Amino acid sequence: MNSSMALLNPVSALNSLKCFPLSSADPPSKIFVHDFFASPSNIIKHSANSLPASRRLQPCLASRSNQESYRPLANFSPTIWKDPNIFTSEILHSEIESNDKLAEELKQQVKEMLMSSTSDPAAKVCLIDSMCRLGLSYHFETEIEEQLNQIFEAQPNLADDNDYDLYTIALLFRVFRQYGFKISCSVFNKLKNSDGMFKESLTNDVRGMLSLYEAIHLRLHGEEILEEALDFTTSHLKSSAEKSSLHFAKHIMNALDLPLHQGIPRLEARQYISFYEEDHEFRNETLLMFAKLDFNRVQLLHKQEMKYLTRWWKDCDLASKYPYSRDRIVEIYFWSIADYFEPCFSMARIIHTKIIMILTVIDDTYDAYGTVEELQSFTDALERWDSSALVDLPEYMQALYSAILNLYDELDEEMSKEGRSYSVSFTKDKLKELARAYLLEAQWFHEGFVPSFEERMENALVTGTCFYGIAALFVGMGEIAGINEFEWLQNFPEIVRAAYTIGRLRGDMVSHKFEQERGHVVSTMECYMKQYGASREEAIKDFNTMISNAWKDINEECMKPTVVSMQILRRVVNIARLVNVFYKNKDGISFPECLKDYITKLFIEPIPV
Repeated sequence: MNSSMALLNPVSALNSLKCFPLSSADPPSKIFVHDFFASPSNIIKHSANSLPASRRLQPCLASRSNQESYRPLANFSPTIWKDPNIFTSEILHSEIESNDKLAEELKQQVKEMLMSSTSDPAAKVCLIDSMCRLGLSYHFETEIEEQLNQIFEAQPNLADDNDYDLYTIALLFRVFRQYGFKISCSVFNKLKNSDGMFKESLTNDVRGMLSLYEAIHLRLHGEEILEEALDFTTSHLKSSAEKSSLHFAKHIMNALDLPLHQGIPRLEARQYISFYEEDHEFRNETLLMFAKLDFNRVQLLHKQEMKYLTRWWKDCDLASKYPYSRDRIVEIYFWSIADYFEPCFSMARIIHTKIIMILTVIDDTYDAYGTVEELQSFTDALERWDSSALVDLPEYMQALYSAILNLYDELDEEMSKEGRSYSVSFTKDKLKELARAYLLEAQWFHEGFVPSFEERMENALVTGTCFYGIAALFVGMGEIAGINEFEWLQNFPEIVRAAYTIGRLRGDMVSHKFEQERGHVVSTMECYMKQYGASREEAIKDFNTMISNAWKDINEECMKPTVVSMQILRRVVNIARLVNVFYKNKDGISFPECLKDYITKLFIEPIPV
């Protein structure tokens, strides 16, 4: 085994951390994401030449049919992380040991709090919520499931049968739904007056209104009372923020900007720890100290992984060989953290980062450098998957092709030890499928074709790594992602389609202008606007409706009973969540400065203890 995989787990010193078919006649207002793409079987079946002339851009600024050697260069910015020591920890070993010992003592105390008997089940659920928001719940998943099961089975109408305040009712609803318990939204009927309107007195309880706002984002299709509550809480919270303390106003604005349920768990925990520390009325000192120590020691693990990965990427030398590509090892690792931060997924993160980093070079080769002829050769070589195909490739593509083969050989060797070589074989097949989808987009761009919105979305789900990306997440997860989980993914489950629909629509909303200026295949935005005669503003409004419906699909899929474990479902939900950060204003991979502050908070700056 070569050095690129030898340090698959570089953190032995930190072992203590273990742990939406749509008719073109339909108006935009009738489009619902959950009607999309019942089956993936028709994906990647068209070529650009199969489209009729009426579907061509006339005229089309992007058409390059008479320029065989045209290269759609993007001129991506260089990496912003050039200091090799930035991920080096200055904490002494003795201090690490001392903090680890204290953290373990606090962990035991928190476990005792969680498992203790209580006459008030709502208080227990509030404790669980604090543990989740502080980033500690991964330590106690079995115990939390046990406690919530006991409460739900004993009192399924807990929030209805007791005279709880707004804050508690909403919190109970959110936490139970968060863990897959389908608690009824009828619990909120008591918040309305005889006219069917939400009681005005509720607006005086700002903390309760914020709790209700957060709960709303776990709504399912058809829950109209929660749609009404969204408008009600949003408008009142905006005005309440202006009258609240600076501390609480920031908390409100953060939630309005990105609801808890739709945020990256690790970022949400980092942010909530700071808020919780200033919440002198409700904070628990044991929870707070444990959250700080645990965040910092997990951060040490992440630094070790990042240090190893930056060295691996440097040794690969692909950044210098492919200067047209985005040099984003740090940002791709952040992607991995967004999917799974827990210490037990260390190997999974490293494998995922390697796969996606090399995919970034592949993506940019198809999207921002290669000619159609070159890309056809590369796609053919991937289909063959053999080193003998090197001689048929342009010289500049050979190092990339070799890197792909080498990585997968190493992955196969590693996974064979676990009896999971099927995970590598599946992922390899999805890379071939992805390459065919990339090639189709290059052909569309070269010929100046405008596919229908439906066709564009079909292909875009694949190029958005709908299958490949999740397969890459699964490879290093061990027995959690077994052959049944890969077969589940192959069947294109609703939650996967919904998560990647969110990713594609959100991404195209913020990046389509930049892409069209530099020369790029038409995005879903352009296809939608052309097909429905919509303005950009109308398209964005409709895209947001589709995204909202996709989130409801995700929430539905997470309600018990589920086909696969919650550990698997969370990985998919986190893909939809990371989009809200990576595509907040721009494409964060293409414009890395957009992610700098998040990365600094997660990987560089420890929390003062």
